[in-house]
Amino acid sequence: MVKYGLDYTRCRWILPLLLGLAMIFGIIALAGWGWVTSQTLPVTLQGSLWRLCTYFEDWDCQSLMQYAWGRGAAGTFLVGFVIVCICFALSIIAFAIPTLRFNFIRGIGGLCFVAAVFSLMGLIIYPVMMTRPPSIIPPFSLVQFDWSYGFGWTMCLMALFLGFFFCCLPLYEDQILGNVKPYYYT
Repeated sequence: MVKYGLDYTRCRWILPLLLGLAMIFGIIALAGWGWVTSQTLPVTLQGSLWRLCTYFEDWDCQSLMQYAWGRGAAGTFLVGFVIVCICFALSIIAFAIPTLRFNFIRGIGGLCFVAAVFSLMGLIIYPVMMTRPPSIIPPFSLVQFDWSYGFGWTMCLMALFLGFFFCCLPLYEDQILGNVKPYYYT
């Protein structure tokens, strides 16, 4: 006899591991320099969530925290990242302690949705205000949002979809706990 399907008891750690991966992507996005790049000769521009540097004959960096939209983008993305970290810790606790397992799984899913909303706000504020006509980027520049910005979007989307999975997981509580007789295909 061959058993098809997912063995829930072995695969229950996938969701916390994916939350940990989302947390790593958030760290890369927060620390990375590749949020925005532009190369219009003779000026090269490279920026992160925290500062924007231009190169004409020497690198000149300015902080984005002097702008209200820079503080708003960084703050909302950072709040989303902190909530993802909290969700990761709570999911480890939920799956490590058998008696608490399904009492607050849906709460973790709700927190994942909140984290996705906060990080989404930061990811939308940043490019809109960066490319607005009276912007800090020189006019007629081809602006590219680069790899670190992509890691931020990956964290946001992972938090959103993991929220769905954490909210749907209590529907399969008996299968995960092993209370249901396995079904074999012959």
